[in-house]
Amino acid sequence: MSETRTLVLGAIAGMTILLGLPIGRLRRPMPALRQFLNALAIGILVFLVWDVLSHAYEPIDTALSNLHAHKGGMGPVLGYGGLFFAGIGMGLVGLVYYERFLARRPPRVGVGAMAAGELDTARFGVAALSPARRLALLIAVGIGLHNFGEGLAIGGSAARGEISLATLLIIGFGLHNATEGFGIVAPLAAESERPGWLFLLAMGIIGGGPTFVGTLVGHQFTSDAVSVVFLTLAAGSIIYVVIQLLGVAQKMGRHELLVWGIFLGLVAGFVTDMVVSAAGA
Repeated sequence: MSETRTLVLGAIAGMTILLGLPIGRLRRPMPALRQFLNALAIGILVFLVWDVLSHAYEPIDTALSNLHAHKGGMGPVLGYGGLFFAGIGMGLVGLVYYERFLARRPPRVGVGAMAAGELDTARFGVAALSPARRLALLIAVGIGLHNFGEGLAIGGSAARGEISLATLLIIGFGLHNATEGFGIVAPLAAESERPGWLFLLAMGIIGGGPTFVGTLVGHQFTSDAVSVVFLTLAAGSIIYVVIQLLGVAQKMGRHELLVWGIFLGLVAGFVTDMVVSAAGA
């Protein structure tokens, strides 16, 4: 498979995330639907945390096995372990301080300077976004970091000549990314003002674009250390977002709807991931 074809297919796999974003344009969805979308997003994101951490831990597990078999020393274990915990810490704790920084920073938007809908472009900084849109942005960033790791897998398998594996990875990740769009727009369902198409497109590029970038990088070289860093950053940021969404869900009530939504989100994540597992990845 040529590099150009690999990159095009990697971009398509990433941009399937756009399929779930138009639901954010629903006009005043019913409270039950808003809570279900929120719970569905939690389920999908919980699956992503498991998926991301399991892949990020693989180099550590390999290093420990080599140590046990006397084929390696403690260096790789400590190195990968340090990257693993540092990445989770930066992704999780770092967002706490970033949110605190934004809360102290007033929006730099003058009265009458623009129409209300123009906030969607985010040209005036993250601090100018509403809390719901800021949370959608955080979800998109976390998913983007995760999708960068997926792109590395696509590009690496294509570069090694494993064409069938690369093809199945593209199909599997494409199906999987289609469900992630729902996770991004879930917080927007509670807003009275619908997000603009430009804002939704920006969230899709942030969340899905890194698949293309990862494919490009992975086709040139592979690095377990780079994968661990990006995957654990993604895991930490997604855990932070899940905590935020659970707080929103508690305020909405309807415990049974929350549980069903989380369950169906988990099912969606695992079912789409089965396509990738069928490739032996």
